[in-house]
Amino acid sequence: MKVHKPYVIFEEKDHSFIWLGLDESDAEKGVLTNQYLIRDGEKGAILDAGGYFVFERVLNSVQEFLKPENISLLLFSHQDPDVVGALNLWVDVAPNAQIYVSELWERFLPHLGQEVSEKINEIPDMGMRIPFGSSFIEAIPAHFLHSPGNFHFYDPISRGYFSGDMGAAIFPKGTWYLIVEDFEEHAKLMEAFHRRYIPSRKAIELWLNRIRGLQIDFIAPQHGSVFQGDNVKKFLQWMSSLDKVGLDLLTF
Repeated sequence: MKVHKPYVIFEEKDHSFIWLGLDESDAEKGVLTNQYLIRDGEKGAILDAGGYFVFERVLNSVQEFLKPENISLLLFSHQDPDVVGALNLWVDVAPNAQIYVSELWERFLPHLGQEVSEKINEIPDMGMRIPFGSSFIEAIPAHFLHSPGNFHFYDPISRGYFSGDMGAAIFPKGTWYLIVEDFEEHAKLMEAFHRRYIPSRKAIELWLNRIRGLQIDFIAPQHGSVFQGDNVKKFLQWMSSLDKVGLDLLTF
């Protein structure tokens, strides 16, 4: 099993979008997850910081780029444990970070064991622009993909789009890769997840309409691999082509 070092997906002047590495042996403990750092000057924003057992690795990767006290944002797409499970640890090491999560899930986070109400900022259902460094990060509604209170995050400087669970892929043992090269082959690894976890076609259509005007150079999912170049368009077309998902397939 390989340990993969962080990879800078985008860097221009003092702004960067960074994948924070991965240990393939994590698959033996749970589902493989990606964490990302957006850096603007000395400030950092972490996207879906992850669960308990990846905390030490993710923290070490962050420290290659900035001090933990300079993390100003912890952004969470939804409430699953592989997304928020290490929140109590991040609150300790990143005391200056503000937490952003859907208003539906704000009351659930204290159950993780920390009093964090003063740090939590509720994202309204329609989304918002979150001030960050010299610019902002946009929280984009992606409800029911797959959580009822779900958000993706768009960085207008890198034109990078964090897609949460959209784009998730389930890899056979020993076949993981960071960047999608053969989209048609990769789609085979995504299909089962998307058909099971998305409840309806309407959720897909609403999301695609919301992001239609965005300039997206790469899509970075929480599970799976990064889509760049032509594969961005291919992924969005693939999502649009999913004819039956969720309730359409329920047979019991």
